[in-house]
Amino acid sequence: MEKYYLAVDIGASSGRHMLASMKDGNMQLEEVYRFANGMDNKDGTLCWDVGRLFQEIKNGLKKCRELGKIPVSMAIDTWGVDYVLLDKDDQILGDTVGYRDSRTNGMDEKVYEKISPKALYARTGIQKQIFNTIYQLMAVKETHPEYLEQAESMLMIPDYFHFLLTGVKKMEYTNATTGQLIDPKTNDWDYELIEMLGYNRKMFQPVSMPGTVVGNFTKEIQEEVGFDCEVVLPATHDTGSAVLAVPTNDDNAIYISSGTWSLMGIERKEADCSEESMKANFTNEGGYGHRFRYLKNIMGLWMIQSVKKEFEEDLSFAEICDRASKETITSIVDCNDDCFLAPESMIQAVQDFCKKTGQPVPKTVGEIAAVIYNSLGKCYGDTVKEIEAITGNTYDTIYVVGGGANAGYLNELTAKYTQKKVSAGPTEATAIGNMIVQMLHDGVFASLPEARVCVGRSFDIKNYDEKGKQF
Repeated sequence: MEKYYLAVDIGASSGRHMLASMKDGNMQLEEVYRFANGMDNKDGTLCWDVGRLFQEIKNGLKKCRELGKIPVSMAIDTWGVDYVLLDKDDQILGDTVGYRDSRTNGMDEKVYEKISPKALYARTGIQKQIFNTIYQLMAVKETHPEYLEQAESMLMIPDYFHFLLTGVKKMEYTNATTGQLIDPKTNDWDYELIEMLGYNRKMFQPVSMPGTVVGNFTKEIQEEVGFDCEVVLPATHDTGSAVLAVPTNDDNAIYISSGTWSLMGIERKEADCSEESMKANFTNEGGYGHRFRYLKNIMGLWMIQSVKKEFEEDLSFAEICDRASKETITSIVDCNDDCFLAPESMIQAVQDFCKKTGQPVPKTVGEIAAVIYNSLGKCYGDTVKEIEAITGNTYDTIYVVGGGANAGYLNELTAKYTQKKVSAGPTEATAIGNMIVQMLHDGVFASLPEARVCVGRSFDIKNYDEKGKQF
């Protein structure tokens, strides 16, 4: 009897249900359901429609039932930092506002009235991003203090979905760390910091590690989807899951989890909360088994996804890549500039940046894409130098996992700008990492190193030399 494990992987633009099973010692994947996602503009506020997303989660479960492929366990991962506040009746207080909304503008200054940026980094090790949960909660405190007062519990988005499935509230560690309120030494909430900021202490659920069992489906869910299933916590932060699927056991490895965001870094046993690390804008996000994902958030393929929607021609990413590879334009933009976070027109934002910095302004599809891809490559190159300077180590290979591993031209540029070998794949890293935790829990793998060897064997990995040539 074949055993199935279900990963529900929800990204900023789409979600999907992936089933994994083992055959002849290799992991096999099957996508059974896919649905669209995105923030809705609700009276000028960017919000997630969590009701619709939960319906889609159930739709995918029904699809498993239709196929006769009932998973022994399931787990949900999503993006980080966003959350819901629940009242005493477990109803959501206010809107589920998304991280790209402008409500956090100026909230950093409100936080810094209570604690300096330097002291905050020393306590949490998390890089400043204006959308971190710490600033989102300050926005709620400023505009709707009654929500904080009424909140009985706060759950990150995937924790909320797990709760709707099981009736059990668990706050998973990797996603909790993205909010900038966890102490990296205790791996628990920094309650002193929480009280300093005037947030409601009681709403913070105890922190649970990946691999923890949440529970089984409630009777209502069982009746609706047609089966029961155990729900296990994965690394609910999608990058936390993706890093688990990096196909190497070399501790000395740099990875890029390449999707809407590019998360570039290394795994470490201890957090680096030094001032040098803060100045370089690195973050210490929680990982599986209390490891730390020491990485930098880089804008990533969001820029390409955005311009693709604006192009008059309906082009695939492969076609855009191909056109970009034929261009010679030399302009470079700073991918991490806030102007690229949520512009009305990404094409305009790229052109304006080039104009403002006295560089050739890209006009065609190929030129615009070439500027973005080269800018990402340069950013990767700069980040490698920073990692090597901070750690005192040198690295020979960069492991690119996630959807961006498909972008051959970007892989070539990554090799050229970093002067490192590039290993690209697996593309489904987040779902694979999600399922690895379930399989470790179920005893399919004895250890994470064993799981990673299996990933390297099971999936298509492309390799590039330092000059960007595939080998």
